[in-house]
Amino acid sequence: MKVYNYDKSFELYDRAEKVVPCGLYGHLGVGRARLNPMGCYPLFADRAEGAYIWDVDGNRFIDYACAYGPNVLGYQDPDVEAATLAQAQKGNCTTVVSPVMIECAEELVNTVNCADWAFFAKNGGDVTTLAVMTARHATGRDRIIMMKHGYHGVTQWCQTPGTPGVLDEDICHNLYAEFNDYEGLKALVEKYRGEIACIISMPYNHISHYDNVLPDEDYWPKVRRLCDEHGILLIIDDVRAGFRMDIAGSDHYFGIKADMLALGKAIANGWNLSALVGVKKLKPAVEDMNYTGSYWLSAVPLAASTAALRKMKEIHAVEKMKEIGAELTKGLVEVADANNTLLKATGLPSLFKLILKDPDESLIAHQKWVGEMVRRGVYISHFHNMFTNTMITKEDLQYTFDAADEALKLTIKEHPEILIR
Repeated sequence: MKVYNYDKSFELYDRAEKVVPCGLYGHLGVGRARLNPMGCYPLFADRAEGAYIWDVDGNRFIDYACAYGPNVLGYQDPDVEAATLAQAQKGNCTTVVSPVMIECAEELVNTVNCADWAFFAKNGGDVTTLAVMTARHATGRDRIIMMKHGYHGVTQWCQTPGTPGVLDEDICHNLYAEFNDYEGLKALVEKYRGEIACIISMPYNHISHYDNVLPDEDYWPKVRRLCDEHGILLIIDDVRAGFRMDIAGSDHYFGIKADMLALGKAIANGWNLSALVGVKKLKPAVEDMNYTGSYWLSAVPLAASTAALRKMKEIHAVEKMKEIGAELTKGLVEVADANNTLLKATGLPSLFKLILKDPDESLIAHQKWVGEMVRRGVYISHFHNMFTNTMITKEDLQYTFDAADEALKLTIKEHPEILIR
């Protein structure tokens, strides 16, 4: 199996470092440091199509990162791209808003279970922030409950103590609970009775670096009742999981109805859009907000979202991604088992986390294994959740299993401690 090199990527990185902080930021980390082990990951892409990306060195990757979530129908989906081209020919960011905004909002209201209205922005953090502001305005309360290790964006309010640039005053009204610990959450609500505006949480604990945790069967129904009893609004951050678990929303998947749902990533198959949707009683509170952005209602992404939502329903995208993810994770676990190692695949199949286990939980062997897969054309992050999309084929899965097996054999030679028998 061919092993890739990234000469052009690193040449571009040296150029970028002179004019861009860190050279690269975001999921690629501070320069090359986060891409462990060094030299295993491409740094710059040339093009993308379907389930694949090609880097500037001409290497092709089966992309299980899916742009960290936005790629749901495959890169350059022809129906979505046709809708964007048609809208672009008419106009995009204009002084007067295009009626495609209404079409997209109507599509969301007709699709998402808790949606009586839709408010558009660009990033997931835009709409999680609006959700918290709305909750505070609607309830007249200051405190919010977040889950420990939960991620809701980069704005100050959702950071943790000690984060550079974040003041204690920015987070002084935050309370933190353990996900899936209903009794602990209930005790926190009782302790601050009448002070809590909202609980904001991902639908399940799909955090980076650690095994993911699904809720107990009765967890979300009990949390919903607790919120109702105490006048607390329930916000589900569905930016990452949205449209991969349930087309009607991840709250619907777990049998509840959130007061507000934050959506992004898969909402427009890679076009820059996010949305906050919610129940009718909160529409007046949102209408009170002076909350906007220069590009939030640009027409092309709204056309992309409308087309993407319709196609997701038409082709039963959620079910396809679940089936692909189930086959993928099952096959990878079997590869690990055949090599006498332990691989944990946690979360739900269309949004999964992989960790190759070692005795001291250092994740060094895991990083080596993942890195060697990437060098063979299977793009998987060593720390982040992975995703499926509807364009992944049986052949892609078999190639993935073969690459995983070859990479694991190399890893075992360097880290024999991961053998379990």
